[in-house]
Amino acid sequence: MLIRPALLALTLLLVRCGEPPMLGQEVPLFDPNTLTAQFQTVADRAGSGTLGVAVEDLRTGQVMSFNGERRFPLQGVSKAPLGAAVLAEVDAGRLKLDQTVTIEDEDLSPPYSPIADAWPGRKDYTIGDLLERAVGDSDNTAADLLMREIGGPGAVTAWLQSRKIERLDIDRYTRQLEPDSLGLASFRPDWKGEAAYRAALGAVPAQARRRATLASLTDPKDTATPLAAVRFLEALNQNELLSPASTQRLIGLMIHSPAASGRLRAALPNEAGLAHMGGTARTDLGFTPVVNDIGTYRLKDGRKVAVAVFLSGSSLGEVEQERLIADVGRIVIKAAGEVKSGSSSPR
Repeated sequence: MLIRPALLALTLLLVRCGEPPMLGQEVPLFDPNTLTAQFQTVADRAGSGTLGVAVEDLRTGQVMSFNGERRFPLQGVSKAPLGAAVLAEVDAGRLKLDQTVTIEDEDLSPPYSPIADAWPGRKDYTIGDLLERAVGDSDNTAADLLMREIGGPGAVTAWLQSRKIERLDIDRYTRQLEPDSLGLASFRPDWKGEAAYRAALGAVPAQARRRATLASLTDPKDTATPLAAVRFLEALNQNELLSPASTQRLIGLMIHSPAASGRLRAALPNEAGLAHMGGTARTDLGFTPVVNDIGTYRLKDGRKVAVAVFLSGSSLGEVEQERLIADVGRIVIKAAGEVKSGSSSPR
């Protein structure tokens, strides 16, 4: 994108006068050709895997992507839009954060789920508790219970579409999705806990498990494009989805989430922040088929950059895949720090 001298002068004048420039009037932050080449280098390191990236400068609305229109499995990334849909029900008065949910054995979901591990020692949780566990700790039982409370997976997708977030589809409860992807039958309560779930998984022939895992990578259900994920982050940060209080609640949970610390968070420079949600498929037969992370960097000068990174089908181990995602984060942060000469001061 070329900026004519007169327009650039007008942009700088508006900034000096304290008036923010209109969307699109600032010099673009990212050079798409440079970023595409850098992302290709990362993708080449993923071997058989496919890398998808989308990036948006939330100051100007500039978006660029790499395989941005391709669908990727969501895995735990879905818990961020689920949390938003739950808080939208709270904002509408149809759900209360202090409302209690009693968990029965048929409500339990596969690991990772400390709530299932603790059952039946503890059965009662508030909606607020479940929200913290689902978004802040990626608890599968908490996520499935919240989804049930607001009408199921279809209700979440319909709500997203009503907010003009397309191609981010949530189609199944985790208790359905996870067994499907591993060749297991429907989840049973006696499979709760890591040991019992591994035993159930071990009863499925290795060839069947591998076949089911590979099929899950091409299944259009429970997928999103990187561009759709960034659109969700944009809408969340621009207060298009929720009340200011609910927006801050959800972003706060994403900031303090300890999960996926080796991914986008590993690229975080000093005095910057990250609100994110990771997703990971179970490692089986030495194969971790999906490793994802989406989030919004808040740089030390206040600028925000939304990033979605999806990696599927890579033969690398989970740690190596996390390093690739961290490297994408470093590329984005470096590009964000190299504002072109003559551009306006960040707000």
